[in-house]
Amino acid sequence: MKDTVLEELQPILNAAPIIDLEKDGVEAARLSPPVPTEHSADVKITTRTIQGPDCPLTVRIYEPINRTQELLPALFWSHGGGYVLGKPEYEDGICERFVLDVNCVVVQVDYRLAPEHTYPAAVEDSYAALKWVADSASDLKIDRSRIAIAGPSAGGGLTAALALMARDRGEVPILIQLLLYPMLDDRNETPSSYEINMKTMPRAWNRENNIAAWKLYLGKDFGDEVPPYAAPARAKDLTDLPPAYFCVGQQDPFRDEDIEYAARLARAGVSVEFHMYPGCFHGFDFIANRAEICERCRRDYITALKRAFDRAAGKK
Repeated sequence: MKDTVLEELQPILNAAPIIDLEKDGVEAARLSPPVPTEHSADVKITTRTIQGPDCPLTVRIYEPINRTQELLPALFWSHGGGYVLGKPEYEDGICERFVLDVNCVVVQVDYRLAPEHTYPAAVEDSYAALKWVADSASDLKIDRSRIAIAGPSAGGGLTAALALMARDRGEVPILIQLLLYPMLDDRNETPSSYEINMKTMPRAWNRENNIAAWKLYLGKDFGDEVPPYAAPARAKDLTDLPPAYFCVGQQDPFRDEDIEYAARLARAGVSVEFHMYPGCFHGFDFIANRAEICERCRRDYITALKRAFDRAAGKK
């Protein structure tokens, strides 16, 4: 399988730690060091405490250091980690990049993780923070009509769930959803789910880790019919959702579930842009920060967000 990975990515993949949730458990996986981040002096990061559905939550806010009184668009970013790993600060780098390249405000929430907090903790925490962003538009100096949602992996799954939830609850207008190799389907029945496994690709997110993460996230409900807010691939009605942008690597276990979800959105009348990057494993743009294809991937979704914000503002 490694021979199908792009040559420029193979050294980075070979240097990645092996994470085995099933064998070693969550605590061991949480000890893996995050990707180093170089902070920008042009971005201001602050934290606030807001009230969540069951407990106080910390939100992390990124904005231009020298911003004016102009109302900026906002991006609500959900971090990845299989619903069991990750922290907002691990993804400072990409959030700062959005601020600099798009001229927007980015907000992350430190949602509760499984197995300590199973579904629906993560998505309800995320929705509470998203609603806080919309309700605090004046205080945050953001344009409430230009709120986007985005995230990678489990953060992409949360993004898809938030799009469904925002549509159903009718409280927060969403301009666009950026689904970056999203984790959408708890059933793990697609060909790519079987193809990318611990034997073929032990140093990237694979079938065994994905099943273990879903078990931890869903708890006693794993294997049963679960609601679409937990696993958006199970949603029966995809109409009236915001436009969607997808990206996924060809060597990603989520490849086929993402293709199917994108196709279903398109059949439901939702505007969809889809990118698949050959020779790329799960999370390649975060792990391999300086490879050309990683930069191209980031540039593609950053450009898509900027284009959506500009169009909503009446710019060409």
